[in-house]
Amino acid sequence: MIKWLLRIFIVLVLLVAAAFWQLFFSARPPLTTDTATLAGDGSTLNYCELRELDGTGLLAKDIPKGNTPGCAYQHFPLPILAGCTEPLPDGAADIRGLWIGVEGGHVGHVERVEQCGNRTVVTSAGIIHDYGPNSSAGLNTNDTEGSVLFTIGEKEYCGRTSASMIWNKQVLDFHVFGWGPVVVRRYLDGEQLVWEYADGSTTHMDRICTLPEDQKVPRPRGKRIKLWF
Repeated sequence: MIKWLLRIFIVLVLLVAAAFWQLFFSARPPLTTDTATLAGDGSTLNYCELRELDGTGLLAKDIPKGNTPGCAYQHFPLPILAGCTEPLPDGAADIRGLWIGVEGGHVGHVERVEQCGNRTVVTSAGIIHDYGPNSSAGLNTNDTEGSVLFTIGEKEYCGRTSASMIWNKQVLDFHVFGWGPVVVRRYLDGEQLVWEYADGSTTHMDRICTLPEDQKVPRPRGKRIKLWF
């Protein structure tokens, strides 16, 4: 009995170690975001002026995939799906725009949601999550996560994330790894966007037109830990 318990313990330790290595030390995903999009200033735009999705412009598959540069972007980038006018699929709510948390777990949280066809991009707190058909990478998000960050010497490390964003009866479900359980949900409640986050919180958000001044420099949700060896 003791031998079996020891073996189970060793297997669990190995699995945890493998997961930690994959999360922090595996090869970073290639940066496929258009360089002009990252260099541009998305804080100057009016996000209440939404483009009509009438199919006269680009399709979602025509635009390179957006993902987080390094551990976080250094300023609010331009929209990833600019120029895309592919209509939304049946069952998808139109949640495009800029939102700020006004009630619940993350008051003050600001995020930009873009949609075009079957593609959805959420930009917030230094990170870019982009799911759907594109011209440069796979369907699932594949990027880094600014909320978990530590340094060893001068080198920065941040966790990797991967998820799918699937519409289910007007609710946008984030499935971890693309096939795993639902960890995040977004849906409309009247004029508000509701964000159910993986930490168990529920945040109600109001639509705003311009990025608040204090959000122009990203504020990742996690804390930086320095390790010196």
